[in-house]
Amino acid sequence: MQNVWKYSWVAGLLVAGCANPMTPPNVARVAPGAFESSGDNDVAAINLSSWALADPSRTRNRPEDAARAVAAVDYLAGELPYSPRWTAMSVTTKSQMLQARGEVRTLLGVAPGASSQAVVSALLTAANALHAGDRAAALQALSTPIFVKPPEQILAELENLPYLPLANVATQHASLETEPDDGPGA
Repeated sequence: MQNVWKYSWVAGLLVAGCANPMTPPNVARVAPGAFESSGDNDVAAINLSSWALADPSRTRNRPEDAARAVAAVDYLAGELPYSPRWTAMSVTTKSQMLQARGEVRTLLGVAPGASSQAVVSALLTAANALHAGDRAAALQALSTPIFVKPPEQILAELENLPYLPLANVATQHASLETEPDDGPGA
């Protein structure tokens, strides 16, 4: 009888381990240097977005920078909660980044249920096209079905990005949590 209980317990653990009640994460993958850095994409995304979204004047008439900053928010909203690297980051900051993703997506008219990969890829493609001076290619990148707004309207939003309070707070908190801890009293 004892063996039956032991095997039942082990079988229960195996079933529990296989059953994942969480939905798969909505995480994007990006190429090295996607956020204008030759090194760490995560830290580059945090640095870029926290700087750019702290003050709307930093991206005004600079849609390339605005597109990269909002792409960084969408990317970070998936990366921070699910990457083992960021387990020490506060749950509050991770939750704020998910809220910031919603704020940015609402502004840009991202269709409900759009994958982070599709959003981040479209925004980074648009940013790269703008960097190359190819406005038509940027509009084409923003013409995918993941956006419910016309590409011209999205580009206008990126040219005059408003203050995004949730994105500002989330990126500032993430930035603070990437700083080295110098210990008590530092």
